[in-house]
This record gives sequence, C-alpha cells and structure tokens, in this order.
Amino acid sequence: MAVEESESVIGELEREENLIAAVRHIVKALGPNKTLTSDAKKILADLGTRLSSMSVPSEKEEGKQGQGGQGGDDHDGGADDDEEEEEEDDEGLNAIEERLNVIQEKIMRWEEDQSMIWDLGTEEASEYLNAANEARRLIEKLESLHLRKEDQEYEFLQKAYSVLQTAMARLEEEFSNLLIQNRQPFEPEYVSFRSSEEDVVDENSIISIGDESVEESLQRDSVSRASEEHIIDLVHPAVIPDLRCIANLLFASNYCQECSNAYIIVRRDALDECLFILEMERLSIEDVLKMEWGTLNSKIKRWIWAVKIFVRVYLASERWLSDQIFGEGEPVSLSCFVDASKASILQLLNFGEAMSIGPHQPEKLFRVLDMYEVLQDLMPDIDALYTDEVGSSVKIECHEVLKRLGDCVRATFFEFENAIATNASSTPFVGGGIHPLTKYVMNYLRTLTDYSDILNLLLKDQEEEESISLSPDMSPGTEEDSKSQGSPRRVSSMALHFRSLASILESNLEEKSKLYKEVSLQHLFLMNNLHYMAEKVKGSELRLVFGDEWIRKRNWKFQQHAMKYERASWSSILLLLKDEGILVPGTNSVSKSLLKERLRSFYLGFEDVYRIQTAWLIPDIQLREDLRISISLKVIQAYRTFVGRHNSHISDKIIKYSADDLENYLLDFFEGSQKWLQNPHRR
Repeated sequence: MAVEESESVIGELEREENLIAAVRHIVKALGPNKTLTSDAKKILADLGTRLSSMSVPSEKEEGKQGQGGQGGDDHDGGADDDEEEEEEDDEGLNAIEERLNVIQEKIMRWEEDQSMIWDLGTEEASEYLNAANEARRLIEKLESLHLRKEDQEYEFLQKAYSVLQTAMARLEEEFSNLLIQNRQPFEPEYVSFRSSEEDVVDENSIISIGDESVEESLQRDSVSRASEEHIIDLVHPAVIPDLRCIANLLFASNYCQECSNAYIIVRRDALDECLFILEMERLSIEDVLKMEWGTLNSKIKRWIWAVKIFVRVYLASERWLSDQIFGEGEPVSLSCFVDASKASILQLLNFGEAMSIGPHQPEKLFRVLDMYEVLQDLMPDIDALYTDEVGSSVKIECHEVLKRLGDCVRATFFEFENAIATNASSTPFVGGGIHPLTKYVMNYLRTLTDYSDILNLLLKDQEEEESISLSPDMSPGTEEDSKSQGSPRRVSSMALHFRSLASILESNLEEKSKLYKEVSLQHLFLMNNLHYMAEKVKGSELRLVFGDEWIRKRNWKFQQHAMKYERASWSSILLLLKDEGILVPGTNSVSKSLLKERLRSFYLGFEDVYRIQTAWLIPDIQLREDLRISISLKVIQAYRTFVGRHNSHISDKIIKYSADDLENYLLDFFEGSQKWLQNPHRR
C-alpha cells in the first residue's frame, strides 16, 4: 500500500474529526434557543449554501483517492523506487496503527471505570463520542480499500471492529442511563383524580328495577369534551441533543436494533409506571367479570378519566419524544414509539373488551356508553399516533374494542327493553302511587338523552329508518313544528326505541293495575303513573324525542283514568243524594224516615271512602289538589244542594257532617296515611 493512501486516510479522518467537532460546538451553542440574531442567521445561511454546493464522493471516487499520480513516467531505477515505496508503506501503516491505538486508548480506559461518562460532564462525553465516531470512520475507510486477509491493514480493520463494538455497547448503556436518569416526574395536574370525582363506591349507583332511589342513581357523570392535548417533557430537554447524537452514531454504525431495543425497554417501563400512577392496575378479563358492580363502577370511572390523559397527554408526549430523538417522520421513530407503548395501550383496551363481553345488565349501560363515547372521541388521536403499517395493529385493536363496546350498548339496551316487558309483580304496589318501575324507566330514558348522537348511531335500523315516515302525530318535534311543516317527518332510531319502550312500560303497568281489587284504585294507579310519564317527558329533553302529541295523548289518558276513578268511587254515593226513592208514594212530600236513612247511608259511605282512600297516594301535589277539587265539585256540592233542598224536613240531629266538614276531610285524601272518622260531632 502506498504512503499516499495511508496519509490520505489519516488526513481525511483528521479533517472530518475537526469538522465534526466544530459542528458539535455549533449545535451546543444553539442549545434550546428559538431565536437568532440577524448576523447569526446570515452566517448559518451562508454555511447552508456552502454545504448544499458540496457533493458526496462515490465509493469508486473514494477508492481512487491518492491514485492521481499513477500516470507519471516509469522509472528505470526500479529497485530504488521499490525500496522507497516500502519505506513509505511502513510509515503509512504506522500512522494508521498509531491512530487506532489512540482511539482504542480513549475507548478502553472507560471499560475499567464504572462511572457513567455523561455524568462526568460534556467534555468527557464529547471526547468519547468523537473517539467512537473516529473508529467508525476508520472502519469505513479501511473497508473501502477492499482488503484481503493477508493484507496487514486487515488486522487493523479487525481491531477497529473490536474497538467499535466495545464503544457501541458502552454508548447503548449510556443511552439507557440518560433516558432513565433524566425522566421527568408526571405533572400533578394530570393525576388529581379525586379532586374532581371521588373514587369511592357510590351506593346509589347500584341500581336495579324496583329500586326507589333511581332518580339519584341515574345522574350521569359527564364526560368532559374539553381538550386534554398537552405535550409534556417526559425526559429533561437538556439531554435530548445528547440522546440524539448517541442514537445517530449507533445507527450510523449499524447498531440500529440495539439502540431501538434500549429505547423501547426504558420507555415501556416508563409508560407502565405512568399507568401505575394513574392507578390502572393490570386486570384480566376474568378479574373484571368477577368484580362486584360497586367496585367495577368505580374502576370504569377511573378508566374513563385515565384513558383520556394517557392518550392525549402521555402517548402524544411519548410520540413527540421519539420524534425528537430519532427524527420526526422517520420509520424508526414510529416503530420505537409503537413497540414502547403497545403493551400499555392494549392493557387499557383489555379492560374495555372485558366490559363489552360481560353480562348486559341495564345498570351498566351508562358506564359502557361513557366508555364508548370517550374511546370514540379518542379515535382521531389514536389514528394520528399509530400511523402506517407498523402502527396498524394497535389502531385496528382500538377500532375493534370500540365496535365491541357499541355491540354491548345495543345488546344492553335490548336487554333493558326485555327486562321491562318481563318485570312481573305478585302483589300490588301499596297506595296506588308511582311504581318504582315507572320512575326507573323514565329516569333511565331521560339520562339516555345525554347520549342521543351515540344511540342514534348504534340503534340505527336502516330499513326502518327509510320505510317509516311518521305523521305529525308521531313527530319528535314540537307542535309548532308539526303545524308549520305539514309534511311527515322522519323519526330518529332512538325515538323509535324510546316510544316502543314507553309502550312496553304502559302495557306492564296495565297488568300491574289488575292486582288491585278495587277498580277505583286501578284507575288511580294508572292515572298516577301516566301523569308521571307525561310530566317527565314534558319537563326534560325527552320532549324532543317523544313530541307534544305523545304528551297530549298521555294527558288525555290519565284524565280518563281520573274520571273513571271518580265514577268507581263516588257514583253509588252520589245516588244517595238524589230525590228518587224518598218521596211518600202518591204524594210530593218527603218521607222523613227515608230521608234520615238516606243521609245515614251517605255518611257511612263517605266514612268508608275516607278510611280507604286516605291511605292511597297521589305524589304530585297539583294532581292531588286537582282531583280533590273535582271531587268537591261533584260530591260536596251535591251534598250541600241536597241538604239545602230538604232543609225543612231535616233536623240538626240528623246532620252528622256539614258541607264544610266534608270539605276539610277531603284534604286528608291521597296523603298515603290511613285515617278514620271517629266520634264525629253532632249538632
């Protein structure tokens, strides 16, 4: 080998070493600065222009370097020239060996020192990086000579390989240590779950059909739509340039897999710790299925809160960190991010899958809807994070879990319909008030209106949607809408199912009313429950679903039951206040004995109704007052008229109650507390 080739190799290495050192100095000087002076910008622009005008020599050109003088004149004194060339070759070999020994000394001295290089300062770290890079460049130059095993330079090449391997192993260790030692603590504002929602078992949330605390239990925990997208520093920003330099050198030296694995292991552990801090314990599907509802309900609330933070804060920041170290948009950056985060995101999705395959109990529907809603809301974020083929498996799994949760919502809703239809009672509900089933169903539907968009999507029946066109009578809009539009309006999927469910409830209530022996109480019970249904719809978002015409029909229905109650309760008593049967035969005079008997029967009848119906209940104050007024107008007024008409034939001793007395007694009706009329005063 000619001395020119050896000197060329050494000279170029020295020039490149100086150039690289200068560039590192520029990068370090720039640091985290985001602004530059105009002079600095001009100098850097000139440098960019100069670099863009330079070309990178091909391998052939590199191999020809130092051969430019081969075309000169031949020397007749060949022996002298050969001796001279041998001396030059020895000098070149010595230069390479000397250079390699210097590199080896810089690398190997740290093998005896257990200290982490980057812990000792930038000077030591820069020296080590430069030495490792020199070894890489020397190998590249020696490899370009296409050496044979018998060439003496081949021995240097093998030695350089060994030195580089040692350096790469150390850099991999330093890379991992920098990532671990410079991890940033998780920001407290992202982990204050209890500050906004207590993670306790809510007894009211353990609900079932027949539970009287349904109004409180069905209050929905809102899923905030406010954006939680924040990029935070998962690793201290000051070490990002060092991490990037180490990664670049490892990749340039063909240690890509080793660098990637080191990064993935550290960051995977960091994300596992993040889930631990978020209190997302690793649960199997079996663990979830065996869990009591109170505990599971609490776990679901925490999952809904945690998954938003994990995706929009930590996964977004994790992707950003990977881009900062490996280069934004680089395949290796995405690959490292996916491999580091895959186990954590799948752990969260595993909980969602467990919820989707569990028993379809109605009380779980709201929590499953919350889970569906938050995951659907996060899908654009997940799709953006897990791009290309390498991220497709995670993205596909997220979409699959979302689909399974949607299927669970549908199945649970239909199970709820079935539960209402098959809810049977063996004994009548005491007092004829509002049945717990009615409260449960109407509050359940009212709460479901918060999920209108999701339910319309999931309950959509395309054929029914296209074929059924409702008249204004069934329109989910207001009466004014119906009048103004004049044309049939399509009903939403949710409206169809809600109205169907309300009809199922009405049929069930009809069956329950038959458990009462008293016909009047049957009608009072139906009046109470239909009135409650109408008022619930009228006073909530359900009005937009059911429509004003539905409300009018239920108002008409409960009024019909009120009339039937009055007829069943009071018609026989009112007959006692008619003149038929109290006149002396053949005359127009009243029989005092018959009149006295008639009044006595009326008082007994009123007392009997009083005793029974004070125990009955009308929970709605206005409805209770309206029915009392109606009874007063019919019964008390008839009594007052009857007594006034026959006043001359009635002594004070016969009058047991005055009209005012009876009016006051009516105030005790429908309070749910049974009373008796004892020792009434006589005049």
